[in-house]
Amino acid sequence: MKILPNPFRGAGLDIPQLSDAPFPSTAADRPKSLLQRCPEAKETPLFQSQELADACGVGAVIIKDERDRMGLGSFKALGAAYVIARDAENGEASGKTYVTASAGNHGLSVAAGAAAFGANAIVFVSVHVPAAFAERLRTRDADVVLAGDTYEASMVAAAEYAEKQGADLLSDSSWPGYFERPFVLMEGYLALMAEVFEQLQEAPTHILLQAGVGGLAGAAAAAARAHWVDDPIIVVVEPEAAPAIMASIAAGKPVFAPGPVSAMGRLDCKEPSLIALKGLARDCDYCVTITEGEGDAGAAKCLWLGMPTTPSGAAGISALLAVAGERNAFGLDAGSRVLTILSEGPEA
Repeated sequence: MKILPNPFRGAGLDIPQLSDAPFPSTAADRPKSLLQRCPEAKETPLFQSQELADACGVGAVIIKDERDRMGLGSFKALGAAYVIARDAENGEASGKTYVTASAGNHGLSVAAGAAAFGANAIVFVSVHVPAAFAERLRTRDADVVLAGDTYEASMVAAAEYAEKQGADLLSDSSWPGYFERPFVLMEGYLALMAEVFEQLQEAPTHILLQAGVGGLAGAAAAAARAHWVDDPIIVVVEPEAAPAIMASIAAGKPVFAPGPVSAMGRLDCKEPSLIALKGLARDCDYCVTITEGEGDAGAAKCLWLGMPTTPSGAAGISALLAVAGERNAFGLDAGSRVLTILSEGPEA
């Protein structure tokens, strides 16, 4: 595990590369309203694990369980499908073709949203995405295109295809000139945090948030700061093989963070979303990376406790377990109340 305190906490990164990027939304009312109209929408559970708290030497480990969100098995159900639902409200979804790149769960949300509102979905995936995820996409009537060795390569292929074919690019990342769609998509994730605020009676002392391009972490951190202000210590967790947020904060600017393929596939993103980076530079207190072994250990611990997930889904818990021997790095102690997100179910 590597730990980096965020030197930009509170002030954020005031640099030209981020000047046009918006901060993440904190307006949860609209996604909550749209969710209430969805027959598959229901509040996901929040519970405490005393076994994990004891193993980590803290007072409480609080888990927001996204493994059955809207039947898609991931928090990502709140993102792209929300964008498409907003298009449908404006009469703009039916017959449209949405194109995206995905490491799995984002693509499922695009596919489900497109199917629900009479649109088409084309999902570009890298050759390393598990075949089971590609098949799940096809069962949602998405066309799947294998493109490149990395998520970034599949993103380039998707963007090129969308531009050439006049299709609608719906990415969960953001870059110069592409902010409107991912801003709305991240807003969808606020429904998760709105539920947390209603479910928790006492604010957590710490929040551990896993990050790929940073969409979930950026949205959740912005919501937490709006609701709890400075109280919780917010920690962003990434694979050691893909430290897009940590490397960018260390450099003081967005950077590409090369590395090998990670088993934490949904977090294996080498470049940050600019919206997420802008928010997290302001809102998070620490960035940490976990090794492949630490990621596997966290997933194995979750399985043993009856919470099957992937190393990506368990990344926050993995970091908490890994830091147990050096807890003072985050100010953890026996009274700490740590909020984590179990972000996806096990591989099919």
